[in-house]
Amino acid sequence: MKPYFYAACVAAATLFANPILAQETPAAIDGVRIVTAEQARDLGAKGAALVDTRTANEFAEKTVKGAIHVAYGEKSAKDAKFDKSADKFDLAKLPADKSAPVVFFCNSGTCWKSYKASVVARDAGYKQVGWFRGGMPEWNTKGLPTQ
Repeated sequence: MKPYFYAACVAAATLFANPILAQETPAAIDGVRIVTAEQARDLGAKGAALVDTRTANEFAEKTVKGAIHVAYGEKSAKDAKFDKSADKFDLAKLPADKSAPVVFFCNSGTCWKSYKASVVARDAGYKQVGWFRGGMPEWNTKGLPTQ
């Protein structure tokens, strides 16, 4: 019986520790435009706020050139029906003009921070919300400028 128990424990630990197996974010958000790395770069060049929702340490280590930092303090479940009231996100750090374009990103499709920030901004009345779902991994793979 013990070998089966140990095998089950190892399998469970592998499943939960492997980021590749982490729960993916939804592929789309109603009222939010999904953008690629190149589209995010072009939107930023036209004045869109590129918003890094990762931790302060991740932002300081490397981010999209020209990005601003507005960390998404995530306490809610990693689920499309997350409880916004459990999280912290400072909308006051976003452009005051809610018709101005904003693009949110974090660490790819398994990182829920930019997904949640996009939903919160949309629900707060921002009209041009972009979600750069591929985040920093896609940006780095494309060799786009960082700071």
